[in-house]
Formats: sequence, C-alpha cells, structure tokens
Amino acid sequence: MEQDRPKQQGWREKKRRETLQRISDSALRLFASDGYEATTLDAIAEAAGISRRTFFYYFDSKEEILAAWQKGLPEAFRAAVLAQPKDQSPLDMVCNAHLKLLANFDTEQAIVIDRILRSNEQLRASNQTKYLQMEQVTFEALCEIWPHQARRKALRVVAMMSAGVLRLAIDSWAEEQGRKSLVDCVKEMFADLKAELARA
Repeated sequence: MEQDRPKQQGWREKKRRETLQRISDSALRLFASDGYEATTLDAIAEAAGISRRTFFYYFDSKEEILAAWQKGLPEAFRAAVLAQPKDQSPLDMVCNAHLKLLANFDTEQAIVIDRILRSNEQLRASNQTKYLQMEQVTFEALCEIWPHQARRKALRVVAMMSAGVLRLAIDSWAEEQGRKSLVDCVKEMFADLKAELARA
C-alpha cells in the first residue's frame, strides 16, 4: 500500500493540472467569443465539464484566471536574465532575456489575453502591476549579477527603462494585432532606446 501512495499522489497532481488547464482554456475561449463581462462562472464551469463548486476549488474569480496566466512570468524572466552571458551590458542582457522567453510564447493565446485585458478599466489597471513586478524582478536580478552598491542607481534606471520598453513593445504589437511578431516589436523598441542613448 505504501508503494501505491506515490502513484496515487502523482495521478491526483496530474488530474489537478489537467483540470486547471481545462478551466483556463475554456474561460479564454468564452472571453474571446462572448466577451469578458458577459461570461459567467457557470458558463466557464459548464464548458470545462465541472461543477461550480469545483471551479471555486481552483479559482475565486474570472480575474484570477487571467492573473494565473501571468503569474509565473516574473520568476521565469528573472531566471532568463541570470542565465544570460555576463559579458553584455545590463540593457543588452535584459533585452536578450526578453527575446529568449518570447521565442517560446504562445502568440495566439497571448493576443486573446491581451485583448481581454484591454477590454475594461479594472483589468487595464490590474494589468499595469505586471510591469511594476517586471521592473522589480529585473532590478533584483541585475543587482545579483552586479552587487556593487555604487551601481544600484544605474541598474534601477535600466530596470525602469526596460519595463517601459516592454510595455511600449506590447502596445505596438497589440496595435498591429499580431501582424508583426512580439519578438520583432521588442527588438525594435530596445534598438530605438539604445540609439537614443547613443545620441545623448
């Protein structure tokens, strides 16, 4: 019986992940087709093939579904920065970390989620916290690489600028409605920033 316990735990965890993914996918489809405001929790539960009670075991609200999609981004980005070769400038390091993460991005899903996040004022406001988190994570990662106290102010500026560049790149990509890749938008925005800094 003791030997069966790890198998049962593994099966339960697999089932939990599959249900979580099914709820998220169902919600995103409904948000895209019916609109975020019009989509009810009952409709999401029905589309995912679960009860309303089971839905609340995984999520407390519709907004939490969107938040879960972005939840792992700051830590994944931090790891991408720390994995970069150390013979680059801080700005190049941050740019290349973004490009590495975006290479495996699910573009279609990202377009749907971006459209939803822009669809009402509350979601737009909460979405801005993502950039503040990215700024803080960037600063912490850069300070881990360059721990000298004298560099902290400059590294904070790099973190602030790179978070702004990411926001502008995503805005540009959204305006293009995905016709231009997000990778290209990020490359162009960082290139524009570096060109302006060189002129200064």
